[in-house]
Amino acid sequence: MSATTTAVIELHGVHKTYRLGEHVIPALQGVDLCVERGELLALTGPSGSGKSTILNLCGLIDTPDTGDIVLGGQPVNGLNEVQRTLLRRDALGFVFQNFNLVPVMTVAENVDYPLFIAGVSAPERRERVAAQLKAVGLQDHAHHRPDALSGGQRQRVAIARALVKRPKLVIADEPTASLDSHTADQVLDLMRERCHAEGAAFVIATHDSRLTQRCDRVLALLDGSLL
Repeated sequence: MSATTTAVIELHGVHKTYRLGEHVIPALQGVDLCVERGELLALTGPSGSGKSTILNLCGLIDTPDTGDIVLGGQPVNGLNEVQRTLLRRDALGFVFQNFNLVPVMTVAENVDYPLFIAGVSAPERRERVAAQLKAVGLQDHAHHRPDALSGGQRQRVAIARALVKRPKLVIADEPTASLDSHTADQVLDLMRERCHAEGAAFVIATHDSRLTQRCDRVLALLDGSLL
C-alpha cells in the first residue's frame, strides 16, 4: 500500500498481541489499511475480531507490536507520549456508544471543552461552537444539560464535540448501539452528512447493519485479519 496525498490514516503491516496471564492473544495479524479524507469507513466483525484494537491504534491510544502507522502524512510510531497526546488532541475526534458527555456542563460547554483544552481563543471558540450546534440542529439547546436531552440529541452533541476542533479523523465506537431505530437512522444520516461536509474521515466499529448501509466502505475483520 502506497501513501497518497488524500490519505488521513494508514496502517502498514500492523501486528498487535495482548498477554492474558500466560497466554498471548493475537489481536491483529498484518493489517494494511488506508482511510481517505471525507471517507466514512465501517469495521465489522464478531467480538474479538480486532475492531477495537484498530480503533485504539488509529486513536493513538495503543501502539503496534510491529508495523507502521501514519496519520496525516506523519509517522507516529516513534512519537513519545507527550507528542502522541498533542497529536491526539489536535488531529482526532471521538464518538462513544454512551456519549461520554460531562453531566454538569451545558451542551455548549461540552462542545467547547476540546477547544478550551487546545487553547483556542474565547471569541473563536464561541463562533465554532455555535456553528457546530447549528450544523447538528441543536442551537436551541445550547444552555441545556445533557440529562435534559434524548439519546439521539446527546449523540448529536457528541458528534459536534468531535468535529468542533476540525480533526483529520473521527473514531467512533458503536455510535448507534444505545439508540432506537428511528433515532439511529437520524444520527447515521447526520454523521454521513457531517463527514462529507467537514472533510474528516470517520472510522467506525459497528455491528449495526443500518450504519454499514450508509458508509462509503465496509471492511470485515475475523481473527485479527481483514477479509
